Amino acid sequence: MAAPLATADSPVQTIVAVDDQPEVLALLGEVFRARGRAYQPFSDGEAAIAYVAAHQSEVVLVVLDLELGAGKRGGIELLGDLRAAHPDLPVIILTGNATVDAAVRAVKAGATDFLVKDMYLEDTLDVSVEKIERMLAHIRERRRLEGENVALRNANRALREEADRRLQFVAEAASMQEIREKIERISQLSRPVLVLGERGTGKELVAAAIHRLSPRANGPFITINCAAVTETLLESELFGHEQGAFTGATKRKEGKFELADGGTMFLDEVGNMTPEFQTKILRVLEYQRFERVAGSKTISVDVRVVAATNEDMEKAMAEGRFRRDLYDRLAFEVIRLPPLRTRREDIPALAAHFLAQFRAEVPHVSARVISAEALARLMRYDFPGNVRELKNVVERAAYGCDRPALDERAVERALPPEPPSKTPAGGSRAARGVEGNLPPEFSDDPALPLPERVAAFERALVKDALLRAKNKQREAAELLGMSYDQFRHLYRKYGMKDGGLA
Repeated sequence: MAAPLATADSPVQTIVAVDDQPEVLALLGEVFRARGRAYQPFSDGEAAIAYVAAHQSEVVLVVLDLELGAGKRGGIELLGDLRAAHPDLPVIILTGNATVDAAVRAVKAGATDFLVKDMYLEDTLDVSVEKIERMLAHIRERRRLEGENVALRNANRALREEADRRLQFVAEAASMQEIREKIERISQLSRPVLVLGERGTGKELVAAAIHRLSPRANGPFITINCAAVTETLLESELFGHEQGAFTGATKRKEGKFELADGGTMFLDEVGNMTPEFQTKILRVLEYQRFERVAGSKTISVDVRVVAATNEDMEKAMAEGRFRRDLYDRLAFEVIRLPPLRTRREDIPALAAHFLAQFRAEVPHVSARVISAEALARLMRYDFPGNVRELKNVVERAAYGCDRPALDERAVERALPPEPPSKTPAGGSRAARGVEGNLPPEFSDDPALPLPERVAAFERALVKDALLRAKNKQREAAELLGMSYDQFRHLYRKYGMKDGGLA
């Protein structure tokens, strides 16, 4: 183990010297004690090596004589031992017969300095020690900075792991990594966010992640599905009402906006609001003020709004079903969640995640892993219900499976029947191998960990698609049901070479 260098605050800073001349040891003692250092002289090198090993936290410098007499190891040999055990410990070599060859040997062996024992030794030793102390100061500073950098890297890694946990982020697709970065950026600003995507793509999870990563994380997170409530009740749900505001209003009720004060409001399916009601939402977004139904008191709140819809907003605005000024207000940042069928490379990781979740929630589930054939079947399905549907399929399959590995039969039973218009035997084009089987080069080795089996399967799919597309990447991407950019991500991930298959 390397001897740690003493810091300026160390209680003891000892310099060890080894020389066969008592007068030289005495001179060294005068120089070092004058500099406020403890001093330990030796005439025997082996004893000095043992002392350094026993007091490595205190020793800051060793001075070695080049020649220690007949039958004894000299300074170069002792230096080799010190360098092996204490690589950062400064060592000065002294000699009474200076030669270029001796100096070169000393430096190559790792000496910090090489000094001649002449009439000027006291002065040159003073200069050398001064230089070494500056070097030690630089080393201490470098180590301090390295320690801070390591601590910062560890802290950043911990923050990213915590962010992933809080985001519930399970994704490999490049498009989803971009979305994660966008979530992390926008979460720090108290501005509206509009989340667009098909049903089941995880819009509410994105809204919750924005809240959890934001400075409002300790405040409330209030949700409402605007499509599930009639317009009359929606106004009461959002803004509250006074007693007697309508039949059945027997007492005052606080609305969702009041409950979300200091936190985040998630307006799901905001595209289902009528244009008239959209005007009221716009006013709250603009001024953070409103009145309860049948109330006269203006209520002020501090609420960050995240809205979501699966509507085609451009079409809705063109048809007059959605106010453009409300869209502009909500769309300070727009997050578009891609459907699962366009990022099939995420299916294996998501399926494994949902299986692990289900096993944690439900006792006595037999399936611990997902077989390659089951993954292949999942990859062939288009999942119109997206991630939510994948979760339900995995849970149904695991519930009905009595084997350690979730097999294709259990998945097939859990999937809804495909319409007869679907691609015949072998499923959809995406992820289908030759004649609908697994890609020819894929071998399901149960001894491999699941991530390696998934990676092997993905790579085989990409290679199979390239073979069938005659190495034309855009056509291969189309065969797999993904965009060219998504295909290129997998192409580079598995080290394939432009101009030919790897």
